[in-house]
Amino acid sequence: MKILDIKKLVIKNTKVIENYFFMTALQFISSLFGILIYPYLIRVLGAGSYGLYVFALSVTSYFTCFISFGFNFPAVKAIVKNRDNIKAKSEIVSSIISAKFYLTLVSIPIFSILLFTIPVMKNNWIIFTVCFSQIIGEWLFPIWYFQGVQKMRIVTFIQLSFRILSLPFIFLFIKTPADCRIFALIASLSVILGGITSLILLKTNEKVSLHFISIKSLRIYFKDAMPFFWSSSTGTIKQESVTIIIGAFFGMRDVALYDLANKIIILPRMLTTSINGALFPKIMENIQNSVVKKIIKYETFIGLAIILGVTFFGYWIVLLLGGKMMSTSYPLAIILSVTVLVWLVVGCYISFIFVPNNLYYFVTRNQLVAFISFLVFCIPCVLLFHSILAVVISLTLSGLCEIAYCNFLIRKHKLL
Repeated sequence: MKILDIKKLVIKNTKVIENYFFMTALQFISSLFGILIYPYLIRVLGAGSYGLYVFALSVTSYFTCFISFGFNFPAVKAIVKNRDNIKAKSEIVSSIISAKFYLTLVSIPIFSILLFTIPVMKNNWIIFTVCFSQIIGEWLFPIWYFQGVQKMRIVTFIQLSFRILSLPFIFLFIKTPADCRIFALIASLSVILGGITSLILLKTNEKVSLHFISIKSLRIYFKDAMPFFWSSSTGTIKQESVTIIIGAFFGMRDVALYDLANKIIILPRMLTTSINGALFPKIMENIQNSVVKKIIKYETFIGLAIILGVTFFGYWIVLLLGGKMMSTSYPLAIILSVTVLVWLVVGCYISFIFVPNNLYYFVTRNQLVAFISFLVFCIPCVLLFHSILAVVISLTLSGLCEIAYCNFLIRKHKLL
């Protein structure tokens, strides 16, 4: 390809490139922030205390998934179609935020019941409650809107600003394992304030007017989001169940070991999986099977390269971040690196094949296969080997089952 052709291609897809850059930057900054402060936190808080925070955050993730309710994909699609219609965009944004508000109200009593009935939550109710408050960020922050209008730079700037502002407070107030509660508070405030700021910018910069919508008027939104809810909820349950199972069967220190391994593969995963999100609005305009095949091929090679990278450099990264006491995280990181390939390939299938063909129930089926296969692998392995390796291997095998099932669906229905 000539330099002139490349230049034309870049100019033609400026918005896609910009959207990808800021989507990647957003996730990269979030992950990098966690990695940069990790060496300090793991040494000051200790593996047990830090593991408890990760465990509490995993519990919160279930509620975050419930509140998001799979609205993001159909919301982005609706915003893309009404990009220049302020009235339509205002109605869409108001509807999604209203729906999430009602789901937030439902979540609070459910969490309260769990808080006072489960011993580990009851004994550490402050940390669990503070982490739970992050659901406010999920309710308020319309990342899906900025993705739809291809202005992810706004989201990136908001997230970056509050991350940087939280740094001095972390190093100033976090000194002992008992300060885990304070760290949870700082992290939660960063998320909540980011959500509030995004809504302000939505009204002032985007001129979107907000108003509450009655539950009866939201039926169509819940109906459209339902397939994605089942998909995202099963995916979240599977992903976060790893932390819950490890915490329940092995202890909070092992949760910290898994978390470090997960952190090592988060950066490459975030750098690559955001490709599909950035390409989605552009591909939706003119879907071509030949283009989709090329994307799948390239992303497969990228996934394999990341697995090799983690294998060769993962041990030294573990030593740098956590020290020798966390060296057990290295083999976990190698196994988890396979999930990067899974996220990339399955993400392509969902974004560029299932969603454009309105086959949302295929997404749900795929996630059910992943979740059921995880349980099938995990339960006997944990009982037989009693090792966190068994849990992580089960997670990876379930991901490979996802790829196999997606290929089966595509070939059976001749979708590609």
